[in-house]
Amino acid sequence: MEALDLNLLPALDALLDTNSVTEAARRLHTSTSAMSRTLTRLREVFGDPLLVRSGRHLVPTPRALELRRDVAALVEASRVLLTAHEGGGVGRQRDFVVRVGDAVAARLAGPLLGAVGAQLPGVTVRLLAADPADTAVALRDGLVDIEVGVLGRTDPETVVQRLITDRWVGVAAADHPFAVDRPTVAAYASARHLEVSPTGRTHSPIDDRLALHGRTRRVVATVADLATALFTVATTDLICPAPAALSRPACQALDLATFEIPLPLPAPVVAMAWHPRNTADAGHRAVRELVATVLRDAPEAPAVRSVGLAV
Repeated sequence: MEALDLNLLPALDALLDTNSVTEAARRLHTSTSAMSRTLTRLREVFGDPLLVRSGRHLVPTPRALELRRDVAALVEASRVLLTAHEGGGVGRQRDFVVRVGDAVAARLAGPLLGAVGAQLPGVTVRLLAADPADTAVALRDGLVDIEVGVLGRTDPETVVQRLITDRWVGVAAADHPFAVDRPTVAAYASARHLEVSPTGRTHSPIDDRLALHGRTRRVVATVADLATALFTVATTDLICPAPAALSRPACQALDLATFEIPLPLPAPVVAMAWHPRNTADAGHRAVRELVATVLRDAPEAPAVRSVGLAV
């Protein structure tokens, strides 16, 4: 038997299912003459008449009966495969590893997992802590599907999508003096500071800005993540910086006060990165769209008011 042109499979399935050239043609939206030529071609391929006339009807040969079930299964498998590709494979059971920067995690995790459960029930999301040192390598090697956060330098081949621009505010306990009176540079510098730093580093752009005013601050402690910092601030007289929009739900839940930092600070830009091989994958795209929607739906931080830089 010569090799079968796979384009003939749907026609063979229709012919074997209907035992009719006319009905098979109607099912595949083609002409009766075209389907008749296809049947002739199939007979040549299989070396068997497949359908033979019996009175006014066609009846399958024993070979056709043998083929019927297997051909139907092949056509259905092809349909599922093509539907998954065109529709994104969105309904398939899939795992996605999403690494999330600390400042973004609290705002993203709950809404994202809720949206995935509702819209992508076959998808499992594994949220991991970000590691800026190997973002490009992890994405390139397929260890991570999506990276979300305030991204540093990325590999030139990495696709980066900017999502939101936030701003820094100070966070303090509800009864802290800064909750009532906006601090001057001097008052801000003299407060007891908590720094969020996975490595224990105490220096940040805040120190560079204070230095321009001839001021220094004392960082009395560091913690590894923003969530820990917010819980710590809630029960102490410490203050810490936090991204306004991203931290707002947590600050509200903990009854924390926010205040304007009396220094101009670079705005944190939250972006999403992935390897270009995944750009066209519809399942991957569906998860990316949910990430973007969740973060873009975050309440925008109010515009920064002009702050006095009194020392």
